[in-house]
Amino acid sequence: MNHTSAADRPVLGILLMLGFCVMAPLGDATAKLLGGQIDVAELVAIRMGVQVIVLLPVVWFLSISIQLDARKFRLVAIRSVLHMVGIGMMFLSLRYLPLADAVAIAFVMPFIMLLLGHFVLQEEVGHRRLIACSVGFIGTLMVMQPSFAEVGWPAFLPLGVALDFALFMLVTRQLAKDIDAVSLQLVSGVIACVLLLPFLVVLGQFDVPGFRLSMPDSGTWWLVLTMGLLGTCAHLLMTSALKFAPSATLAPMQYLEIPVAALLGWLIFRDFPNGLALAGIGVTIAAGLYIIAREQSVSRSARKSPPPEMPSV
Repeated sequence: MNHTSAADRPVLGILLMLGFCVMAPLGDATAKLLGGQIDVAELVAIRMGVQVIVLLPVVWFLSISIQLDARKFRLVAIRSVLHMVGIGMMFLSLRYLPLADAVAIAFVMPFIMLLLGHFVLQEEVGHRRLIACSVGFIGTLMVMQPSFAEVGWPAFLPLGVALDFALFMLVTRQLAKDIDAVSLQLVSGVIACVLLLPFLVVLGQFDVPGFRLSMPDSGTWWLVLTMGLLGTCAHLLMTSALKFAPSATLAPMQYLEIPVAALLGWLIFRDFPNGLALAGIGVTIAAGLYIIAREQSVSRSARKSPPPEMPSV
């Protein structure tokens, strides 16, 4: 007999995830527009600062606790550093790559997470999912090839983003059960600002590439604030979606980010993946969806399997 939680509202969860799939590429597109005007470190600092400004009144209004013990604080600090590095690499990659290509290459992350779970955490992963990982990597290489031929090493930046965010998600898994999502985002944003701002101020004085400080004009400030709001709201939408629908329902939808990014790239930058990259995007999506379907199948089989019989005495 199936038991459905009263809090389960899958249609609402799906709508919230759709919002995430639109807002996240929009935030990336805004960062790409700003790439030639503001250096990466300043963009990341503003992104995290807006996150703090948006979430602080939410935490206060809802009376959400932000107290952490020493272990949790260390994990949140590690998560904050990974978050900053991942966002910074993504913003930098968008200076060189088409939006859809950068997003599609970064979607190698689920495969990296599966491999990390298998080889680092000793999680059981069947050979079919490992084969699907290999196919997904091949699809990613197909997307990378045209970009690598055109711009060289920056084509590898989204791979760095994928590895960084795979580690970010592993740390987040350690925290998710013990810390409210909004509180986690707020504390993470505060730590990121505290860590990044001194480097930004000091290195900016010496005109270090990546850390140069600039004062945007009024039009650029609107774009900067929009980028921060889109990034913050996208993560809140994804977190909220998981409250109303199971992750198994929502996970396949995240691949909608890729066609949305392709459409935005064409509309805003007149960039569109070429034939090989399009084929690679198709292979990557197919491999990712297969892994999701396979994990759901394994999970259902585990639930249906009867418990082992107790030995007779």
